Amino acid sequence: MIYLDYQATTPLAPEARDAMLRWLDGPDGLGFGNPHSPHKMGRQAAAAIELARDRVAALFPPGGTVIFTSGATEAINLAIRGSGKGGTVSVSALEHAAVLDTARHVGKCHELNVAKDGQCNTKQDLPADTRLVAVMQVNNEIGTIQPTIDWHRKAKEANALYLCDAVQAYGKMEVTAADMIAISAHKFHGPKGVGALWIRNGLDLEEVQTGGGQENGLRAGTLSPALIAGMGAAAMLAKEQMAADADHVAQLWLRARELFCDWEVNGSEDARYLGNLSLRRKGVDVGRLMSDCRQIMFSAGSACASGSGRPSHVLKALGLSDNQAKSTIRLGFGRYTTMDDIETAAQAINAAAAEQL
Repeated sequence: MIYLDYQATTPLAPEARDAMLRWLDGPDGLGFGNPHSPHKMGRQAAAAIELARDRVAALFPPGGTVIFTSGATEAINLAIRGSGKGGTVSVSALEHAAVLDTARHVGKCHELNVAKDGQCNTKQDLPADTRLVAVMQVNNEIGTIQPTIDWHRKAKEANALYLCDAVQAYGKMEVTAADMIAISAHKFHGPKGVGALWIRNGLDLEEVQTGGGQENGLRAGTLSPALIAGMGAAAMLAKEQMAADADHVAQLWLRARELFCDWEVNGSEDARYLGNLSLRRKGVDVGRLMSDCRQIMFSAGSACASGSGRPSHVLKALGLSDNQAKSTIRLGFGRYTTMDDIETAAQAINAAAAEQL
């Protein structure tokens, strides 16, 4: 099988797996300690967590604190719910459901329009009572890179906070400056079930998940040394290999664009992360295409919306018709993808699509 769904999740790095094993049992069977216990095993586990925290923090802007969570969805909830009540939360129309649904649930939600190339520009007004602006760095469905520096500046001018969903950017490029930044480990070759919220120093949030007061009193619950150690190892590896990974992905992108020259690209071809290739072809039934190419793991859009039967809200925001949205596939590739993977997958997908036309 060929895996081309890196936006949904990434393969676990061997280095991350090795880091995790020590804290599941360890060679002496004593690596399972509770990191919040005062005895030796607990202190060792706590030290492993702090080492991982430093490694994760190394890919964030300076001047902030890393709060570990169960993933980006929890981090986003903590950011939106913990940063205040009342007022309006302004979000781009391309945001992940974790941002959109949470913003709608807490009160007034204002959606920011996007252009046909998938970028959300700052020429539009914010409601006067906006307390928080949320614009992601890289879109998970079409790979478009947003003008986050401009949105950070505009939020400041409006006396609002700025939250950035950097799930698809962290570990692949420099992460933008913001007041709060959410990430998830399994998007950069770490384990599932762990993520983080970076919070700018001096910004006070209210506790959302009550309990034992762990994580600076902001996120209660016993931390998993194994998951966090794996996340830390994946972050350290991403930092070391960022340039090499980017070069590799760029070569895969160029080859994929040659092989899929009969398909149209969704979103900007310039302002985008090259490991995300969103394509559409008139007349293609994506459900049938995926069935005919079941040995190739790719997406019909956002993995979070698979099976819903609804056209992607991201593709609709670009102005695509229902038919255009439903004829879209997403190919995601990265560190462990080979050129042969791309060429073999393209041959199979193009052949299956040609049979439908």
